[in-house]
Amino acid sequence: MTTLVFALLTMLFWGTAPIFGKIGLKSIDPLTALTIRSFSISLVLLIITILTGKLTGVFQIGIRPMGFLVAEGLLGSLIGHFTYFYALKYGEASKMVPITAAFPMVTVLAAIVFLNEKFTLNKLIGTLFIMAGILIIKSK
Repeated sequence: MTTLVFALLTMLFWGTAPIFGKIGLKSIDPLTALTIRSFSISLVLLIITILTGKLTGVFQIGIRPMGFLVAEGLLGSLIGHFTYFYALKYGEASKMVPITAAFPMVTVLAAIVFLNEKFTLNKLIGTLFIMAGILIIKSK
């Protein structure tokens, strides 16, 4: 498979997942929902990792890479998804998801500052389109 196919599948999965989340959040609070979601994901990942024989690889990761992966998990999966579930529960999915999906703006800036990636005209134009999209979605 090409990376484009994976990107399109990601778009499909991430595009439909909020619908299930919004329905699931109707009768429970965001923290409980995130706990259920995270537990189910962790259980499935643990089973797959064991069945594929890759569990031993987890214990061979150095402290520094492990720290960065933990930080990514805490920011992206725990805190980010908690705030996302809160926005999804109390806001309109069609408005909240595009706003939360504008995270590439932050990634572009952080990559330029922390990873020394080049700032290009295409990145500027893409960021401006994201900002315009947020303004259009946010308007009444």
